[in-house]
Amino acid sequence: MIRFGIAGFGLHAVKRLMPGFARSKNCQVTALSRRNITEAKQSAAEYGIPLAFDSVADLCQSPEVDAVLVTTPNSAHLADVLDAVDAGKPVLCEKPLAMNADECRQMVKAARHKGVLFGVAQVFRFNESVRGLQEWVAAGRIGRPVFARSEFSFFADASHPRKWLHDASVAGAGPIFDVGVHCIDTLRFILQDEVVRVSASAVADERSGDVESAASLTLQFSRGTIGTALVSFRAEYRTPIELIGGAGALRADKALNVEHPVELQFLRDGAVMETKTASNHLAYALQVDAFADAVEGKSPFLIPGEEGWRNQEVLDAALRSIKTGKAEAVPPVAI
Repeated sequence: MIRFGIAGFGLHAVKRLMPGFARSKNCQVTALSRRNITEAKQSAAEYGIPLAFDSVADLCQSPEVDAVLVTTPNSAHLADVLDAVDAGKPVLCEKPLAMNADECRQMVKAARHKGVLFGVAQVFRFNESVRGLQEWVAAGRIGRPVFARSEFSFFADASHPRKWLHDASVAGAGPIFDVGVHCIDTLRFILQDEVVRVSASAVADERSGDVESAASLTLQFSRGTIGTALVSFRAEYRTPIELIGGAGALRADKALNVEHPVELQFLRDGAVMETKTASNHLAYALQVDAFADAVEGKSPFLIPGEEGWRNQEVLDAALRSIKTGKAEAVPPVAI
């Protein structure tokens, strides 16, 4: 049984991570950290977690913690991952991995130098819906993918529990970082291909602080597929995915949700030829169990830190494109 410490125990831990750990087979949470020790102890008592800390570094040093799950705000990821690495603890970090690609490089280099397992929590790779689409594409159901579309939107204003979402110094960017990283990673995974160039445009409003409130990204993949990612903090919850090729199309509405069944559709000439129902309710459990298996040496963790670095290079290129008004190249990750 791998004992996890959750660094930055907040809304995400309450809503998603703790239910995931409850469904896991080989994991338990033995520690958490929050900035305020009183609140940390309150959360620990409420969720039956033995240890509470107000320091990520102290959590990482605890002999009761086998692995660290970093869920702090984006600007803290670098320091928190390095604390775990310095303590020799396997570390799984939430997305986006960092504030920029250079921070990702520092994390990956430090983990390699110490020989520490390092992964990024791109949880939707564990969704049955996403894996089902990837399998259909790999099987050639639609022929060569010509277009690939992913959208992710939800309402986030001043009342949202994550107050820092509209602060670039903490978040890095707005929905491009927060949910655009999911769109990018999911399309990369489904297509098994890399983004080589990005064009992006964004809008802001009176509520979005110093980040964007909505954005559109056009992604050029190395094998010729043109992808689009539409993201927003100002639209109702949506996570559709669509892939179109010479032999047909694949479609799933709310493809990334983990609460309700998802219907995958294969279409030809506009007619639905086949459907498949997928359930994503175990995604968070599967993620931590996969990381625990890697900690125990049973199997590799298939989303290493380098994958988060690759996503970050795309995010950085998108921000550059917004500033320059031009398509920007995505540098390859030097493994």
